[in-house]
Amino acid sequence: MMRRISSKMSLVLITACAFVMVGCADKPASSGQQSIKQTLLVSEQTQSDMGAHWLQHDLILLAEKVETPFLVGSIDGEFDNTGAIDYRHEITSIDMPDWVVTRHPHLANFYAYKTEIDTNSAKSLLKRQLAVVELSSESQVNRISYVQSPIILDYLYTAGQKDADEYGQFGAYDDYGTTIFSLWAPTARKVSVNLFDKDKAPLKSEALVMQEDPKTGIWLAKTDDASQGTFYQYEIEIYHPQTQQIETVRVTDPYSLSLSVNSEFSQVVSLNSKNTMPEGWSQHAIVEVASPESMVLYETHIRDFSALDSSLSNKAVAGKYGAFSEKESDGIKHLKALHAAGLNVIHLLPTYDITTVNEDPNKVVYPNDTLDKACDLAPNLAICETDFDANQTLQNLLESTDPMTGEAQVIIETLRKIDPFNWGYDPFHYTVPEGSYAENPDGISRIVEFRQMVMSLHEMGFRVVMDVVYNHTFEAGLGKQSVLDKIVPNYYHRLHPISGAIEQSTCCDNTATEHQMMAKLMIDSLVVWAQDYKIDGFRFDLMGHQPKDAMLAARERVRLVDPDTYFYGEGWNFGEVANNARFVQATQNEMAGTEIGTFTDRLRDAVRGGSSFVSGDDIRRGQGLGNGLISMPNELQTSATNEQMMQEYMLSLDQARIGLVANLAMFPIKNAQGEQVLGRDVDYGGSPSGYALDPADIINYVSKHDNQTLWDNNQYRIASNVSTDDRVRMQLLSLAYPLMSQGIPFIHMGSELLRSKSFLRDSYDFGDWFNRVDFSKQSNNYLVGLPPADKDQANWDVITRLIKQNEGRDIVSPSHIQFASDVFMEFLRIRTSTPLFSLQEAEQIIERVSFLNTGSEQSLGLIVMSIRDDGVDDEDLDPNISELIVIFNHNSETMNLDFAGAERFALHPIQQNGTDAKIKTALANTDGFTIPGLSVAVFVR
Repeated sequence: MMRRISSKMSLVLITACAFVMVGCADKPASSGQQSIKQTLLVSEQTQSDMGAHWLQHDLILLAEKVETPFLVGSIDGEFDNTGAIDYRHEITSIDMPDWVVTRHPHLANFYAYKTEIDTNSAKSLLKRQLAVVELSSESQVNRISYVQSPIILDYLYTAGQKDADEYGQFGAYDDYGTTIFSLWAPTARKVSVNLFDKDKAPLKSEALVMQEDPKTGIWLAKTDDASQGTFYQYEIEIYHPQTQQIETVRVTDPYSLSLSVNSEFSQVVSLNSKNTMPEGWSQHAIVEVASPESMVLYETHIRDFSALDSSLSNKAVAGKYGAFSEKESDGIKHLKALHAAGLNVIHLLPTYDITTVNEDPNKVVYPNDTLDKACDLAPNLAICETDFDANQTLQNLLESTDPMTGEAQVIIETLRKIDPFNWGYDPFHYTVPEGSYAENPDGISRIVEFRQMVMSLHEMGFRVVMDVVYNHTFEAGLGKQSVLDKIVPNYYHRLHPISGAIEQSTCCDNTATEHQMMAKLMIDSLVVWAQDYKIDGFRFDLMGHQPKDAMLAARERVRLVDPDTYFYGEGWNFGEVANNARFVQATQNEMAGTEIGTFTDRLRDAVRGGSSFVSGDDIRRGQGLGNGLISMPNELQTSATNEQMMQEYMLSLDQARIGLVANLAMFPIKNAQGEQVLGRDVDYGGSPSGYALDPADIINYVSKHDNQTLWDNNQYRIASNVSTDDRVRMQLLSLAYPLMSQGIPFIHMGSELLRSKSFLRDSYDFGDWFNRVDFSKQSNNYLVGLPPADKDQANWDVITRLIKQNEGRDIVSPSHIQFASDVFMEFLRIRTSTPLFSLQEAEQIIERVSFLNTGSEQSLGLIVMSIRDDGVDDEDLDPNISELIVIFNHNSETMNLDFAGAERFALHPIQQNGTDAKIKTALANTDGFTIPGLSVAVFVR
């Protein structure tokens, strides 16, 4: 992307430099460096970009080859406005060094230039506006390439020993009664700290001036006037590329450990102080697990969990941390029942300080708030223009809407910016608990409340995983909610190599964890959560946008404070970093063998069907990756016109089988064509179905917070004449896959309760109404209104059409929800009753697990998996079981499977004594196995 700039300029004589700011008055590093004062001429034809990359003190790369290039600088940041510079240095063309191509492949096609600048001079110059210009004469500029400096900042400040990335503690911390402030800001000119009391009034008339260590770029200050509880902000004078001028900014601390309401002020705090801890915090026990593979993950959103739970004894904790310390609420009873069945890990959606929810409860509309308050905060709400009942609640208003219309979603959309709901993938400060989930969001209270939640979950028998989002920030530049980019502009974010624009492939302003100090910020933050908040593991949002090396280094550092931590994340491969364009990514394929887990879309799509980005009629037609195992048996016909559908279905069966064995690349299987292949040979949209080298590499799921819930997705795909009972069985059949798979199962909260979001495909910011989970099991939240137009208006026609065609067969009763919950927990108990479902080595899986009914002559709709514990090796993993046979029957009718020796097997005792009367009809006798339709039967020898 090029831009043109112009300015009315005239050539002035080169004069002695009159500036005394950093770098301007320095003696030249060599004869090639000039400290000058000059005005360059820029015309309408001058092209401009940010394609200059300064890599080392003596190396600059340019996107375009330039004949007469000069590095120029402006201490006042006036080059854009006036053409004035005070520094000029000629650079010369050289061959591209080999190491550049290896370390920075996205710059491999650039042109290399040598400088004669020493490291100290380079540090000084980086505090200025810098550009490489091509001159056609002494002062006429043909081309401008502004300098991108992250790589040289790493070279100057992190490449040596005991420099910035080895520095022990950033932020505000206590040193024997003295508070030390430390901030890495190597391009800043001045930095100071403003101190405030508990009422946010200034403590001193003058700011505390910080001093820079030129070796590390770290600014430091000490004071006895900032005891625990003191609020503070940094004041920084800096050149900022967004405005291309010198700016003085006020900003919070990126290493904040505590914050004021709405994150306007950082707060001095020691997390070792007793007033930051709930009673019993230091002594409480943390749950242990035998191995990562023995974990079962339950994805929970703090607000979803209790926002509309009428059974809370303390109504003030609805949607907050405190709801997890309730004793007898519906939500807590359900968690306890899940734990009794074997669930052992609660995965919390983001709980760090997020950006988009107002933490001041007086400025937020909650479901039980009156319309009087709603209209005061949102006068554009349609009902506010009528003679409304001021005492009616927002919840009452929503319940009065017609569910077959868009009435409810209009209300939700109108209140969206002032409601208390967001998933939280919008980071503000990475290492402070979110304030909107606290009863008191100001300062230390939120720390205590967060810790109380963690302790309560631990005491219930759960490990606690935290969802973290180090791949982007909500805002950058000089915006109100920008932090990192105000401190070291253009360093913490990943820039387009030529335009210099911040990449936004993740949704927002992508961070650059390939830069050493961004990686350090991530790692330091993780250590705080693990060490000081006793978080047992981390799920990384869009982990594929981060370097594999950074993820491995982060885990090793966290293991020093928590040896059995577990890391997993989204290993998707896309965006400006795709296919290792800038570094080796933490993607599915690259993380194989590391035991850092990645979500597998292979099993998900094989079971539920299609691409996660397909919607509307395309879902019903099975566009993307087929219709999946759940709905296909009902549609398959023998006619030739369905040959493609048959091929897709047969491939889905093979993909599901590979999913059941943790997507192992080397697992041997007979494919649908009757060929003996490995997991890596089974196709998944051009990629291998099998890519893992260890079962801990894999997170198995069929539903999570993204996209439609499993129930809603299935209603799109299931034939209209399918009964309610069979729809429920299809849901349970889907959920059985992650629970019966090798690898680590991941369950979306409420999917075992047939959870619906009324077809909403992306509910991240659409309130409690669509995101409700009813742990009282009276409703699954289906058909509460057409989903928000912003995400789903294009789907309204197909939604209303299928609802009419279904004639109520898609609407469940409380008894259906209870049945689903009970059967799910039976599956969970079966999994966790034996180590055979959580084998810890790839070799064990390859030796012990096999599939029957495979190849070209297989009975359609049946997946039959054997797990053996005898005759394999000398290790007896379960003395009570010699072999398990798990049979998934996707057909609506009962199926028979010939199997010699089936009479030695019996239906699993949990199913024999369980809730599902239909599964009790499953048989194992001399003829083989008999399995009722839409069921999962587990037989034991």
